Amino acid sequence: MDNRLAPIKLDSYQPLREVVCESLREAIRKGILKPGERIMEIQLAEELGVSRTPVREAIRKLELEGYVVMMPRRGTYVANMSIRDINEIFEIRTALESLSNGLAAEHITDEELEHLQRLLVIIGGYIKEGNMEKIVETDIEFHDLMYHAARNQRLVGIISNLRDQLTRFRTLSMSYPGRLEATLDEHKAIVEAIANGDRKLASKAAEKHMENSEKTLLQAMDAMKAQNMKSRSTAKKHSAAHKAAAK
Repeated sequence: MDNRLAPIKLDSYQPLREVVCESLREAIRKGILKPGERIMEIQLAEELGVSRTPVREAIRKLELEGYVVMMPRRGTYVANMSIRDINEIFEIRTALESLSNGLAAEHITDEELEHLQRLLVIIGGYIKEGNMEKIVETDIEFHDLMYHAARNQRLVGIISNLRDQLTRFRTLSMSYPGRLEATLDEHKAIVEAIANGDRKLASKAAEKHMENSEKTLLQAMDAMKAQNMKSRSTAKKHSAAHKAAAK
């Protein structure tokens, strides 16, 4: 594993183990630490400029959150995300998003509602520009605001953890043909239901959004898998042709 992690800044008000944990969590989200990659305590400690103790504590927390898996006598690895894992996460998240949006329909303030509507306009502009980085950034802000409007901090914490586990797939899903426009329409339906104070409709709109998000992600993963297989097949053919020509 090459040096890919920035040294920890020791001026944070947070406990060192929490800073280390967030650094490793972010590296996994961004794919810097890749699925299936072995986690080496000593090397991570050296890269981050800390002792092994906060790294060990951070890894234990990440295991509880589902980011890494510890295998007896084999070590610790970045968790792979199987189709079953994705199904389970979406199953739980759908129920919680439904609850969260329903609560938001009852508790959202006028200022928060106006902010949500403004974010939809901003996202629409970024879609036209094709600015994926800004789309993802604003989408996260949009969902965070909706969660906050539910007025249930424990619910927010659980949903955020589940969402974070799928962050590595966000760009892949959103890049799938037609998904950005569909997502914007689904978000508009959610905001409209919340604006009308319709808890039942807001919950249903959230469920539909989650169902479509899962479906698109699985389709995007299948398409990427097919493309990778095609690329490997082409590479093998070229290699065989070169070898034949060299004889």
